[in-house]
Amino acid sequence: MSVLLIEAFYGGSHKQLMDLLQEELQEDCVLCTLPAKKWHWKARTAALYFMQTVPASTKYRILFASSVLNLAELAALRPDLGKLKKVLYFHENQLAYPVQKCQERDFQYGYNQILSWFMPEHKLAHLEKVIGAKRNEDGYQLEDLSGQQKSRALMKNSKAQCESGLCEAQPGLYTTQHEGLPSPLTAPARWNQSEASESTNPCQEEDKQHLTFNLSNILSGQDYQQRPLHVAWPHRWEHDKDPETFFKVLLKLKEKDLPFHVSVLGEAFTEIPDIFSEAKKALGSSVLHWGYLPSKDDYFQALCTADVVISTAKHEFFGVAMVEAVYCGCYPLCPKALVYPEIFPAEYLYSTPEQLFKRLQNFCKRPDIVRKHLYKGETAGFSWAALGGKFRSLLAAEPREDL
Repeated sequence: MSVLLIEAFYGGSHKQLMDLLQEELQEDCVLCTLPAKKWHWKARTAALYFMQTVPASTKYRILFASSVLNLAELAALRPDLGKLKKVLYFHENQLAYPVQKCQERDFQYGYNQILSWFMPEHKLAHLEKVIGAKRNEDGYQLEDLSGQQKSRALMKNSKAQCESGLCEAQPGLYTTQHEGLPSPLTAPARWNQSEASESTNPCQEEDKQHLTFNLSNILSGQDYQQRPLHVAWPHRWEHDKDPETFFKVLLKLKEKDLPFHVSVLGEAFTEIPDIFSEAKKALGSSVLHWGYLPSKDDYFQALCTADVVISTAKHEFFGVAMVEAVYCGCYPLCPKALVYPEIFPAEYLYSTPEQLFKRLQNFCKRPDIVRKHLYKGETAGFSWAALGGKFRSLLAAEPREDL
């Protein structure tokens, strides 16, 4: 129980990462979480909650948390935790997160992130030594997994932004995904992978939904090559994923009587943009599935039956769902912006909604194009097989006074 894992928003990619770490560490960790609801409230108050609920222990060496938690507040409220080596994982940048409905930005969330990872000069100097980075006026230049030099602003004192997945970690540790995903060449029709057992840790609190889904029943009887193009959108139902642009493109395809099916996956929260109910009605029989699939088996099955996976995101640090879909054999179409050009080759990127529409229009007319396509990018470096060892090394390090 030497590693303390804290997640204030235990859902989606946040949950996926913590579950992987817990599975990897097994008896050597304790996981404390809050359910994935009311994100803003968690960002403001999680430190107070965990101050009261995290068990005291003299065995803790390392505290690993996501940036939803105000780590500075927790360290102040729990001095025993403040003495630990701390690793903070950033799923997003709250200083650059898209503002909804032209409202004024609430800078509290970005300020929380600054407080959580800001390091004094002597620690920045130590970071340079540890990760082999060279400082310049924009930030740090790092060596990525392929050995090539890439400029990345890790620690900007002037703007106080964190563009990497991990602070105080090796470059390339952005996010993770489950082992055992299929090769694009051998995507199975049905999965036999068992679900990971739910933790019984008393720190954890989670609401559960019980839904079932089987896409193979919907598609039974249709020849694979003859059925319409199947488009997947596996993202959170929130404004930063820009569902408006996605549905606008699909409705334009429908207006032109182009055949396609769509599966709108991803999790919905308290406030769902109106466009979802409007689009579901307008798309009608084109919809194969609509809604969150809590079972990983069902979720991967849906991706395996899809031909194209689309992102219209306005803010993305990595994009686990897109990489998972590529593993399942989907042809990716992503904005030529954000993190996507670092991950996907140019042929999978689009610059405008019009370009996205034209690509889909061609695919609707010739779905065999994408079904025969072999993905030309590299995804092996993002697998847990590649990154697991780096996380193990990070969490095995002993705490020191200069960290």
